Order: sequence, then structure tokens, then C-alpha cells
Amino acid sequence: MTYESQEMRLLPWEGQDGKPCYVLGDGGGYVSRMADGVESVQLGMAGELLRHAADLLADRKVTEAELHFLACRLKESLTDVKRVAESRGARLGGGAVVPDEAGASVEG
Repeated sequence: MTYESQEMRLLPWEGQDGKPCYVLGDGGGYVSRMADGVESVQLGMAGELLRHAADLLADRKVTEAELHFLACRLKESLTDVKRVAESRGARLGGGAVVPDEAGASVEG
């Protein structure tokens, strides 16, 4: 297998110092399968968090601290879901995902 025939995949976790992690391959290796599992868990947790948010926001007695905690968890979840969407979108479109100068991923 040559590097030219392999695609770079943005992984659903961060590396050291919050930098994006990538795997090079055809999508069938151990790391790719592990990434699929992590993405599935992240998306499932996002769904659960949205249901919890709906319940919490419907409660008129919710405290400022509870709302702040919810906002922090929603931000974390949205970050995970955005990374999953970027990774999957790049693979569907056939474009490589490469980090820009700020460390954010962009299609190449």
C-alpha cells in the first residue's frame, strides 16, 4: 500500500495540546474501527444531552448554576459532533482533511 492511495481521517479525539489527530489508511484498520466506536458514543451522548437540555429548559425553577453547567456540557458535545461531521464530510467528499494554521481542520 502506498501513501498516495490512503486517505487521512480526522479522529474524534484531540492530541497533545488540543491539536487534531489523524490516521492514515483505508478505513479498515484498528484505529479507524476504534474511531468509529468513539464517534458512535459521542453522537449518542449528544442525543442524551439534548433530551436532558429540553427537560432542564422546560423547568422554570432551573438555577443559573444548572444552566451554566448545561451550557458547558453542550459546548463540549457540540465540539465533538462538529469534529465527527468534519471527518465524515471529508470522507464522503473524498477531500483530505488538513489543519489550518490555527489547528482547525479544513478540507484540502
